Amino acid sequence: MIKVRNLNKSFGKFLILNDINLELEMGKIYGFVGENGSGKTTLFKCIAGLENFEGTINSDYEPLKNHVGLLLAEPHFIGKMTAREYIILMCNARGISYEEIEKQNIFELPLDRYASLYSTGMKKKLALFAILLQKNDFFILDEPFNGVDIQSNMMITELILKLKNSGKTLIVSSHIFSSLTDISDEIFLLKNGQIGKSFNKEKYELLEAEMKKNSFTKKLSDLDF
Repeated sequence: MIKVRNLNKSFGKFLILNDINLELEMGKIYGFVGENGSGKTTLFKCIAGLENFEGTINSDYEPLKNHVGLLLAEPHFIGKMTAREYIILMCNARGISYEEIEKQNIFELPLDRYASLYSTGMKKKLALFAILLQKNDFFILDEPFNGVDIQSNMMITELILKLKNSGKTLIVSSHIFSSLTDISDEIFLLKNGQIGKSFNKEKYELLEAEMKKNSFTKKLSDLDF
């Protein structure tokens, strides 16, 4: 379990996350939705140990950052590093064997090409492939479906469900609402740096109505064509 208590994060005088409290159980998928700038990525980086913050994050695994695989929305790679070298680097960071890279290359990536020359979708698949090989206990996937072809999206969905069934905990964000409702056990609505509400499967229609009410419905009604 991961317990987040009274988490606050500021950049200078700007408060980005305000009193975040969460309890994330093992073997479940937690979706996070919110408008751009609501604080999702910053929260994910705090949980993964990439940002300092006020408050506490506790888990059954210490240090937590050594058990978290983080997929950023826009992965970046060193200029002259091949995909294979990147995977080896990531596996070495966890002390994991990388002898079966070819066998487990489910996305059929050209591993000897420079990762920096990959397309947006290929970069995302490479970053996901690497954290899968690390055998992490927790996965944070920030916009895993964005920029990826339809077939790969289907594969990523199946991967997420397989990880859940093996007892892993997953945090997933997406701007594609149906992608989250199809896989999540619970979805959190993040608004202005705060967890506004959480919704279980039985209340996803209420979440959709809440998001429409607070965002585009009013904006569209104000348009005059």
